[in-house]
Amino acid sequence: MTMEQFPPLMFAGLIVVMLIGFPVAFSLAALGLACGFFAVSQGWFPPEFMSALPQNVFGILSNDLLLAIPFFTLMGALLEKCGLAEDMLDSMGQLFGPVRGGLGYSVIIVGFILGAITGTVAGQVIAMAMISLPVMMRYGYNMRYATGVLAASGTITQLVPPSLVLVVLADQLGRSVGDMYKGAWGPSILQVLIFALYTFLLARIKPEYVPGVPKEARTLNGWALWAKCLRGIIPSAILIFAVLGSMGGLPGIDTAICTPTEAGAMGAIGAFILAALHRRLNWSVTREAMIGTMRITAMVVFILIGSRTFSLVFQGVEGGKWIEHLLTGLPGGQIGFLIVVNLFIFFLAFFLDFFEIAFIILPLLGPVAQKMGIDLVWFGVMLCVNMQTSFMHPPFGFALFYLRGIADTLHKNGSLPRRVLSSDIYMGSIPWVGMQLILVAIVIFFPVTVTAFLDKEEAVDLNKATEMLQGIDAGQSDRGQEPNADTNQLFGLPEAASGAASGASAPASEAEDPMEAVRRALDEKK
Repeated sequence: MTMEQFPPLMFAGLIVVMLIGFPVAFSLAALGLACGFFAVSQGWFPPEFMSALPQNVFGILSNDLLLAIPFFTLMGALLEKCGLAEDMLDSMGQLFGPVRGGLGYSVIIVGFILGAITGTVAGQVIAMAMISLPVMMRYGYNMRYATGVLAASGTITQLVPPSLVLVVLADQLGRSVGDMYKGAWGPSILQVLIFALYTFLLARIKPEYVPGVPKEARTLNGWALWAKCLRGIIPSAILIFAVLGSMGGLPGIDTAICTPTEAGAMGAIGAFILAALHRRLNWSVTREAMIGTMRITAMVVFILIGSRTFSLVFQGVEGGKWIEHLLTGLPGGQIGFLIVVNLFIFFLAFFLDFFEIAFIILPLLGPVAQKMGIDLVWFGVMLCVNMQTSFMHPPFGFALFYLRGIADTLHKNGSLPRRVLSSDIYMGSIPWVGMQLILVAIVIFFPVTVTAFLDKEEAVDLNKATEMLQGIDAGQSDRGQEPNADTNQLFGLPEAASGAASGASAPASEAEDPMEAVRRALDEKK
């Protein structure tokens, strides 16, 4: 066997290991170590190469950015327990209820808002199902629509900032978390609109599937109803805008005053305050939130260690070059590459969660995407949209498992008039998975959905700059002439600097060298 033949075998072993059902983090580390020792025995790299593994792992775990994960997880876990979901769903349900599909609209909107607050799919699906599923069944909603909208609205949390997935993607792709958050706003809003459009069309085609709630069923009206809606939305919005705005994660904000870790710490403190305002902050809530945070953080750390072990050996046997040659040779250029990558991620999501995909697969794909000239923020957000489906795939989607469990519990305690069938849950998810894939296609073919909210980079025409500098250096410009407007526009120079470049501000004997003046002005602008 040659070293050129080994990367495909390692990759095949990776697929097998991920499918056998043993915890991926440990099986991946074992595979990496076994392949590493085999490569050393074959002389493909020296033993000293493996000695770099402990330092490599320690360096990754010393990354301050990863501290944002436990902070945002704690923030979401606390807000999940403080009653925000109940208040919002009750008020929104009464506000939209009389409209056909109104309960569906309220679940979609509240799912979007909670996604920006809690960031946890499990808590979101369970909380919304506990409140909305009995109401939907009571008023005759189609069961497949009801289960589908509840599961899909819970998965929006993976795309809406401050999503943990986006933090991990930013770290793996070497991009700013703030830019990743800005890029995700467009697709997340589009996702909500697509869900709402489907509900609207269903209300027109099959109105019996999504009937309106009788007005007499409303317990609040007028200002009292609006006040209850705003009481749940405004404090949450203030917290989210403070957290995202401080790290430059909102469109229109170009300056970050906090790192993602500092913003996450501020969000966790804000979550404690909101829980206290709702009078639900106690030791039991705090303990549950801390245990949940510990579990997720430990899972992330061990997956990261396992993926780093595999990745080090894979790169040592030049697996990166094999992946690059494999993917860059696809027909269709960038579009062909993106379609194949998304199909690959879509099928992996049947078996893996988003953390495993991000830490294991993304380091292999990111360098190839960069060499193909693909914007990595766009690439990361597109994969995040795709990884939403990992929670909705029948029969392995975690959101479907959560919904199955809470539906059984509600039936046993008498909240539901009849049992929810597994076939209704699985069949109900299919249209929503289709809508998520439609969004993936939109992001691929219309990158502006991501890049529209990013900061615009100032482009400089290097050819024009070279010609102008050569002309200035050769003394072709008239020293008595007014500053050149093209020079101002190209370099963004202040008028004084442009005047210095043309020599108009001083006698020829005292004037600064024109080339040096332009260079100095450009350095000052930087």
